[in-house]
Amino acid sequence: MSTPLPELQPLPDAERRHVAVVGAGLVGLCSALWLQRMGHRVTIIDPAPPLGDVSYRQACSYGNACTFAPHGVVPVATPGVIWRVPGMLLNPLGPLAIVWRYLPQLVPWLRAFLASSTKAEVGRIAGTLAVLLSHAEAAWQPLVTQAGAERLKRHDGCLYLYKTEAQFRAADAENALRERHGVAMDQLDRADIQGMEPNLAPLYHKGVLFRDAYVFSSPRQLAFALARAVINGGGEIVRDEVSAIEPRDNGICLLIADKQVLTDHAVVAAGAHSRKLTASIGDRVLLDTERGYHVLFPQAGHLLSRPVCYPEHGFYMVPMADGLRAAGTVELGGLAAPLNPRRTAMIRDGVKMLLPAAGQGSDQWLGFRPSMPDSLPVIGSSRHLPHVTYAFGHGHLGLTLSALTGYLVSQLVAGQSPAIDLAPLRPGRF
Repeated sequence: MSTPLPELQPLPDAERRHVAVVGAGLVGLCSALWLQRMGHRVTIIDPAPPLGDVSYRQACSYGNACTFAPHGVVPVATPGVIWRVPGMLLNPLGPLAIVWRYLPQLVPWLRAFLASSTKAEVGRIAGTLAVLLSHAEAAWQPLVTQAGAERLKRHDGCLYLYKTEAQFRAADAENALRERHGVAMDQLDRADIQGMEPNLAPLYHKGVLFRDAYVFSSPRQLAFALARAVINGGGEIVRDEVSAIEPRDNGICLLIADKQVLTDHAVVAAGAHSRKLTASIGDRVLLDTERGYHVLFPQAGHLLSRPVCYPEHGFYMVPMADGLRAAGTVELGGLAAPLNPRRTAMIRDGVKMLLPAAGQGSDQWLGFRPSMPDSLPVIGSSRHLPHVTYAFGHGHLGLTLSALTGYLVSQLVAGQSPAIDLAPLRPGRF
């Protein structure tokens, strides 16, 4: 269910500012567009922006499953997760892996992750996610229209499948949580699933269709359309990397290689790379990364009508403009470790089993989901520099919540009361 948002009015000339947005992923692009709607002059800075070349492959927004997921009210950490982790790690086709040499650095994040998995915390977090998700489509639609990206949307829902009755019943608590928060969903039997997706191997027992989910058929085309809209609105996109943020008497200074960029206000939307910038300011934010993978099957895009996910395997098979993208899984291991071929092999083997006609995967990719232990994003102001706004940490809901994040960022930059209570999303909550 989509809940309207108050319409934002352009600010008087005297209240308009120069705002630098650090990061040209979907959150940064959407923030830039909402800031422009308020009348601000916007500069986006990113080392690999969507400007028409292959470097954009480095971006998390390039390789995601591109699914708008209003059913995403269930956080990653749920009761009993600590007992399920060993089985997931031992399953070669399972959804989770750990880069063990990174474990000492991950301990604070894992400790907070487990603390977020209690029944009371899950209820609180799900309630916050439900509020955010209820406004997500209302924030997206104006930007999609502005960018001319409506043609990329495919409204066929999203299908979760379970191989056995035991697996289906194990999802009861999560689906009850979704129902409690108004997620539109239909339970399906084997015949229903076969009728909807006849090319799947008949390994399923039951399923759930999330009716309001949809896909953008190309995340690359979506990002390029949003970037063009920013430029058409008078914005500038600079290819460079911000190493630190410092205060100045007349505003904010962004340090870039051998130069400095002065601006009135800065928005940090650098995804998994945001933590070094918060640290340069003096803010401790418990951000880490869930490394996600995809494999593209270029001849298989016609085999499915909608995203299909077996939660047991932890990846989505998504029909897209350039083929079938099998994307997902979680690898905890930070930003430095190289692509793990065992993870892409797991996806290839899984697709071969679940969708036998998919053929060979011709492309593989590693990206970095910026993730907080409680599955909630960070949206709020720096404690040390009020003219710096944080917008990152969206985990598995980056695409879904990016436009709403941009809307809320524009309210914060303007000094307005946000349309949604942002206390649960404050940067220093851990």
